[in-house]
This record gives sequence, structure tokens and C-alpha cells, in this order.
Amino acid sequence: MAAQHFAKLIDMVMEDVQEGSSITSIQIEEKHLNINKVAHGAVLYALADSGMGSALFPTLDDGLICATVEIKMNYFKPVFGGKVTCKTQMINRGKRLANLDSRLYVDGILVAQANGNYAIFPRKT
Repeated sequence: MAAQHFAKLIDMVMEDVQEGSSITSIQIEEKHLNINKVAHGAVLYALADSGMGSALFPTLDDGLICATVEIKMNYFKPVFGGKVTCKTQMINRGKRLANLDSRLYVDGILVAQANGNYAIFPRKT
């Protein structure tokens, strides 16, 4: 899968992408930190959202695309630095809606979890 412009912007790495699963990561740097010097929640959210989209995309037939409908994100521990690895699995995929789960880890410790629903629809030209 080609790197996405937004992924490049925040230094996201697509480590592994399969049908229904993905592994993405970000090495936390100063630019990813909020005023409290911890990784901004939006960085972790973006990692989960992109991981889910990346896992879903290979399951789509030609001419179909997907878009985020909703994501529920739970943050368990602050991330002060290091590599955040996001492991995503598809939970369910129907014709028009898919549900995916992402778990984010730093050094093997679960720091956040997200569950998202994605719409599946034809690309309009």
C-alpha cells in the first residue's frame, strides 16, 4: 500500500497490511506532544483510524471506498515517548458497514483501544 500524505505528515509507518488486519506505528517525537509533554490524543486517534482504514481497504472490491462513520477511543495510559504500535483486526464486515478494533501499545503495554465503524460505498466520479 502506498504511503498516504497524512501518514507521512505525522511520520506514521504502515508496517503490515493484510485483508482485515494491519500494524501501524509512530515513533513519538516532540512534535507529537501536547502542552503536558505527552503524546497528543489526536496522534493516537489518527494511528487507530488509519490502521482501521488500512485493514479494511484490501477487502473492498474495485470501485468501492470506505470512510469513518464513528470511532470510540479509550486512553488508558499517558505516552511520554517511544514507539506506539497499533494492531488492528476487523471484527465484522457487511456490504455497507464494517467494524474494526485497534489496540495501541508502547513496549508491550496497552495504552489505548479504539473501536470503529466504517461505511462502504461506491466511489462517485
